[in-house]
Amino acid sequence: MGGRVGLLAAVLLLAGCGGVSEGQPEAIAETGSVCETIAFEGTALTHCVADPKRHTVFTVLADGEGKPYRSLAAYAAARPADAPVVAFAMNGGMYDEAGQPIGYFVEQGDRLHKLNRAEGPGNFHLKPNGVFFGTGSKWQVLDSESFYAKISKRPEFATQSGPMLVIDGTLHSGFDADGESRKLRNGVGVGADGRAHFVISDQPVSFGKFARFFRGELKTPNALFLDGSVSQLWDPARDRMDVGAVLGPLIIVENRATAP
Repeated sequence: MGGRVGLLAAVLLLAGCGGVSEGQPEAIAETGSVCETIAFEGTALTHCVADPKRHTVFTVLADGEGKPYRSLAAYAAARPADAPVVAFAMNGGMYDEAGQPIGYFVEQGDRLHKLNRAEGPGNFHLKPNGVFFGTGSKWQVLDSESFYAKISKRPEFATQSGPMLVIDGTLHSGFDADGESRKLRNGVGVGADGRAHFVISDQPVSFGKFARFFRGELKTPNALFLDGSVSQLWDPARDRMDVGAVLGPLIIVENRATAP
C-alpha cells in the first residue's frame, strides 16, 4: 500500500503546518489522475470522480473460469493488453468467505445474486442499505426498498451494500456525528450532474464524518457505504495499488474511447 502511505504522509505534513481546515476539505496533490487526496476535518480521504462523458463504469467478480479475482492486482494482471485505460478501481460491495456477493449483483447485464431484503446483523443489515447501479452513462444510488419499488428493468451493472450513508439528503439516522467505530472505509454517491463520486479513507474514519463528507462537500443526495477495513483503491495514474485483505466484487472505471 505504498501509494496510500505516501499520500497519508502528505496529509499529515500539511496538517502539521496548520494547513488543514476543520470544515472545508483541502486538496493535497494534483496529478493526471481523476483522484485527489483531501483532508476533511483532519482525516485523509481520497476522492475519485467518474464522469459519464469521460468514463464507463462496470462491476467484475471473477475470471472467465468463474474464479473470483479476490484482489485489484489480480484483476489488473488479467486485463488484456488492448483493454481501455483504467481511470481507477475499488472494492465494490460486501461478500462471503468465498468472495461471492451477499447482496444484489449484476455484471454485464447478468444477475449473479438477487436483491437481499433480509434482516440480520452487521453493517450490511444496518437499514436502509442500498444499491449502486447503472446502464450506459446513467448511474444511480438508491436505498434497497426504493430500488425494489422503482426499478423494473435490470441494469447493466449493480452492487448492493450497506448501510446507506445519505438518503434523499438526510444522514443515516443510526450514525453518531463522529462515533467511536473508526475504520478505513469506502463509498459512492452520485451528484445531480450525474457524476459518480467514489471516496476511500486513508485513515480510519467514523460513519458520521464519512457520511457528512458526501452530503456536505460532494452534495450527493444519496450515498452508499461499500465496505470497511478491507477498502482498497487502484489508481494507475498515481501508481497506487492497494493490497490487503482478499476482496469480492470490484468496481472498475475506464476511460471512454469516444463520448457517449
